[in-house]
Amino acid sequence: MPQPTSRDTPLFTVTADTLVVVDFAPRTPGRRRAKGPYRRLFALPGARAFTAGNLIARLPMGMFGVSAVIMIAGTRGSYALAGAVTATGLAATAVVAPWTARLVDRYGQARIALPATVFAVLGSLALLLCVRHDAPDWALFACYAATATTPNTGGMSRARWAHLLKGNPGALHTANSFEQAADELCFMLGPVLAAFLCTAFFPEAGTLAGAVLLLTGVLLFTAQRSTEPPVVRRSTARAPLRAPGMRPLLLVCLATGAVFGSMEVVTLAFADERGHRAASGAVLALQAAGSCAAGLLYGATRPAGSARARLPWCLAAMTALMTLPLLAAGLTGSLPVLAAALLVAGMATAPTMVTTMTLVQRYTPEGRLNEGMTLAVTGLLAGIACGSAAGGWTVEHVSATAGYGVPVAAAAAALLAAVCALVPVGSSNRSTDSRAPH
Repeated sequence: MPQPTSRDTPLFTVTADTLVVVDFAPRTPGRRRAKGPYRRLFALPGARAFTAGNLIARLPMGMFGVSAVIMIAGTRGSYALAGAVTATGLAATAVVAPWTARLVDRYGQARIALPATVFAVLGSLALLLCVRHDAPDWALFACYAATATTPNTGGMSRARWAHLLKGNPGALHTANSFEQAADELCFMLGPVLAAFLCTAFFPEAGTLAGAVLLLTGVLLFTAQRSTEPPVVRRSTARAPLRAPGMRPLLLVCLATGAVFGSMEVVTLAFADERGHRAASGAVLALQAAGSCAAGLLYGATRPAGSARARLPWCLAAMTALMTLPLLAAGLTGSLPVLAAALLVAGMATAPTMVTTMTLVQRYTPEGRLNEGMTLAVTGLLAGIACGSAAGGWTVEHVSATAGYGVPVAAAAAALLAAVCALVPVGSSNRSTDSRAPH
């Protein structure tokens, strides 16, 4: 029996695109392995540099909410107050962010994002001092609202990809999937880091670290001028809010955000009830981990059908999977079981958000892309604010277990919005959607 040679043996490799690649074909001289979609993406000049800075700036987005809840609830003894303060800040951001994004489109990312970040960081530091020195409750609301000028770093990164990959919908789908996975990675690591800092050092440590990371990341990101989209000073395009299909998408974003906001507050309270406050960040991270993995896999494939047709199915899957944490909390009351349920539930999040952002990019008029994507993020933030308040109220007046019914209801509302509003609008614009990435 002939002995196998090095040319016939299976080749196992680990790449940035897949965990394991198995190649049983004979290796011939001069044969080169084709680059995966993510390797091709980051082969673009300047892509790695602006992505690194953006990831540093985006990490605090997963820290600020958890840090504020732990800091305020730990010192004031009220999750309702903590949820209301974070909801107020997010509501303020929902109002201010579109105006900030419009200025970014008009004057450029570097000129607007940096001063806006400095003002937001000052608001975070003011909140820290108010909590530290036992200021009245109204001061907490005012300080957290001052952070509303935080620029949409994820939207600015997506705008750069859209500029670099114009005319290449397949690569743009991969870029959008990577950006969503990056969001989930930041929301996976952010809560863990925030919970660790707040419990291991002092309650304000998470907010302080987040402010430093945000300013550092924006400085690095805006320094990369070669990939910055061109400035459109006097765009004649209609406002993104008036573009066909945008308003139904914002309703979907609003309800989806309520899923995220309520899940965060309720999980923190559930872990605290069982004496494991320090583990709350790790439990939340598992949900983001499931979404991150699903997002990377989604970006490496080319799903069939239009994005508009896929969105209701994604939302239906998210609604079904969001019942798992409710069942785990109600039937077992075990934190490890809940963590496993959150891991599975998170797997529907990234595909839903990637599909939503793809539609947002298609419906946003040219020259106002950052504003359009910020409107979508604004919808998410408004939903997070509502979800945080609803989750905090349910925990305070009923129980943490009952609080897991809030994200289920929010996911069902997102599905209802997509079925009743998005599909009729999309059907009237079938010719527009036919150009959408598949």
